[in-house]
Amino acid sequence: MTERKIRLLVFCLAAFGLACTGLPQRAAAFAGRISIKSGGHTRSALIIEHRRLKKDRRMLVVVLHGGKDHGARIRRELGLERDMRSAGPVFVYPDTPGGKWNISSDAAGKNDSLFVRNLIAKLVADGIADQRKIFLVGSASGGSMALQLACEHSSLFAGAAILLNALPAPLVENCHPTHPMGFLLIAHTASRHVAHEGSKATPAGAIPPLSPIEQTLAAFAKAANCGPRKAIAEFPHRGPRKASHALFERYEGCKAPVEFARIQRGGHVISKGKKAGEHSRKAFRNSGLNRSALIWNLFRKTGG
Repeated sequence: MTERKIRLLVFCLAAFGLACTGLPQRAAAFAGRISIKSGGHTRSALIIEHRRLKKDRRMLVVVLHGGKDHGARIRRELGLERDMRSAGPVFVYPDTPGGKWNISSDAAGKNDSLFVRNLIAKLVADGIADQRKIFLVGSASGGSMALQLACEHSSLFAGAAILLNALPAPLVENCHPTHPMGFLLIAHTASRHVAHEGSKATPAGAIPPLSPIEQTLAAFAKAANCGPRKAIAEFPHRGPRKASHALFERYEGCKAPVEFARIQRGGHVISKGKKAGEHSRKAFRNSGLNRSALIWNLFRKTGG
């Protein structure tokens, strides 16, 4: 803070008993962990509240990490709070044993889904979350878990944003959201993990295979009563000449927004770095796409 601002602050406090506008007044977020018993195990999540003293129920954003990862890392990589802080949502970043979500029909898969639902139920019961404003974000394997929840327990959610993933093939036939949900999919055309047209993708070690992007979007477009037409726009290009660029597709006539951000040439990553190719971490930056702003815009339009 400059000397001038310090003098102004002292004057305001002395003369009026309050701080003046124009001075930095950002309150620190509360960050802690919440633990619950679920499926016979104690499970935990990172919880972030930017308006902890506000007693009314708030929008809840549940963020599911991918790979062998954890909630704290995806919090840093996605940076959702930067664009959404002003709305005052509660952010929850659940962790899973071994770092990878399980969507199988066995006990482990059922326990992962149950854990997320029990966590939401606790935050609603505690008066923290508004049950009408619960949103999902999932990346990579966390996207599979988010899609399973959105398909099988859609009544819990107002919307979902999925990064670097598509519907696991076994979910396609039974993915029938019960109401129009806001839905956003962000994926790269150069990723071997996601199929954009026609055939299924089978990432190394991924069981089951993933269905094409078009089938994923169609399930949520149908639930939102969308028309057959799409509006398509291109994000402003940034970065090197041959860097990735992005197209934004939005179904028309929907009762809830259904959108797709297609990053051309980008690989299977979400954050920034130095290497190029399949694991390039430059794709979002060079395409001009701000993923956190896109996600927040979807949630805002859906009632967040």
